[in-house]
Amino acid sequence: MNKQLFKISLGAIIMMLASFSFTSCKKFLEVTPKQQVSDATLWTSSENADLFLNNIYASIPSMATDDPWDNYSDNSLNGQAGRVSTNVYGPGLYIPSNTPSKWNQYTNIRKCNLFIERATASDLPESWKKVRLAEARFLRAYFYSLLWTYYGGVPIITDVLNLTEQGDAVFRARNTSEETADFIISECAAIAPDLPINAESGRATRGAALTLQGSTELFNAGALKNPNNDLSRWEKAATTFQKVIDLNKYSLFSDYGTLFYEENNNNVEVIFSRQHLGGTSLANYVGQIGPRFVNGSLTGWGHLDPTQDIVDEYAMANGLPITDPASGYDPQNPYANREKRFYESIVYDESEWLGATMIMKQGVGSLNATDLNNSSISTRTGYYVRKMVNPKYAGAQDNGNSANFIIFRYAEVLLSYAEARNEATGPDQSVYDAINEVRDRSDLPDLTPGLNQADMRKAILRERRVELAFEDKRLPDLLRSRLAEVKLNGTVHAIKIDIVGGNTVYTVVPAGGGAKAFDPAKNYLLPIPQSAIDVNPQLEQNPNYQ
Repeated sequence: MNKQLFKISLGAIIMMLASFSFTSCKKFLEVTPKQQVSDATLWTSSENADLFLNNIYASIPSMATDDPWDNYSDNSLNGQAGRVSTNVYGPGLYIPSNTPSKWNQYTNIRKCNLFIERATASDLPESWKKVRLAEARFLRAYFYSLLWTYYGGVPIITDVLNLTEQGDAVFRARNTSEETADFIISECAAIAPDLPINAESGRATRGAALTLQGSTELFNAGALKNPNNDLSRWEKAATTFQKVIDLNKYSLFSDYGTLFYEENNNNVEVIFSRQHLGGTSLANYVGQIGPRFVNGSLTGWGHLDPTQDIVDEYAMANGLPITDPASGYDPQNPYANREKRFYESIVYDESEWLGATMIMKQGVGSLNATDLNNSSISTRTGYYVRKMVNPKYAGAQDNGNSANFIIFRYAEVLLSYAEARNEATGPDQSVYDAINEVRDRSDLPDLTPGLNQADMRKAILRERRVELAFEDKRLPDLLRSRLAEVKLNGTVHAIKIDIVGGNTVYTVVPAGGGAKAFDPAKNYLLPIPQSAIDVNPQLEQNPNYQ
């Protein structure tokens, strides 16, 4: 969001805001210069006050398309050398003065607190205040969830801090991780009844609040936060996700391949999304993550190259994993007879993209040959991402795409419910129903009946990784389950494709620049930026960071 569009002073609120309306996504994001609105005038009409709240919505982080967060996991690598995910986070070299940061949510939290304070004290209609205050509290809880996921306990601030008036009292110590989680969960539970089930596109709904609550409870039930495996935590998450299901509001969109395209914004599967508008600073630059070269011309930057590790998770069309001897998988014909989501998500050797055949083979003069040296020439893994990349916006400089960034969708709710219920009570029929509903969209057969809890856990986590690939979900999943120390130590892999004696030979190799290191003694939390500690001496650094 253009920072010049929104400024807050301690004495007055001066805004040069978009004229936002939720009657349609387009109107919601159109930018029309406004006269300066004084603090006194702002809270005299719901229309003016909505300008303030809509600016907070516009501050929701979108996908970082220059270096998506899946690059920080084992799902993908950035095709350009020198990125933070490769040079800093991957090898575990981040320290308080040099860290991938999520700390900047406090600016947004202050906006929420200011809106809540001013709107509560205003004479605006009570019916308007009830819904809008719930929305502001949802947004604040969401911003806190981003902090909690990556830093643990953080200062919970619900008042409007003013350094001039309050002095050192504005500096707050960190709350515990459990206190922070309880705040997010309790806020969502409290506001859910005040939010509508159906709302104008882009606004928080009851389903969004319950999904945020359930997602926080799910993270809090995992091994990272729940080392003694208190089953009641899993039960709470399952109960909350069941409430989302019981709203009967959401269903799976029929076409996974176009689910993320602008023409399908706010479809029946979307629970909450960050709205975009093409041709503005709110555009979703899909060209940054898409394939680099088509017929010798640069069409994308390849900032998200799927690893061989994620490719191997896609099942065969018969529903069996490639590791099953009965699956029919042939490592020398690896792309035949795979599940639909593979073809809808991955650009691979000899697949078609923009009417051209993509060649990742070595020694044939292709600009897309797997870059084994991490030299920013081509894909570092032998793959490009297709998912979310609308072909009509594949130009590297094209910012016309209005596709929203989906934060919560129904498939995730089904998979999260299945995981929580399986952990709480075992694989009952509701677990099978939830996961099979997701599989059915991709024409996969139902899971084999009679799985034990461990086998069901494995099946759910594989399904979750594939279904939610490249949606910024993988790293939080690795953290909450304490699998990061396993999956992010060593290297991720690429495919090297050679022509030997006229035959194509596929060899799995370590990806160039794909070495990873993860110290479980400290890396499950990011270090708090030293710049933040320098400002607030009450902040205590996360353990084992110097």
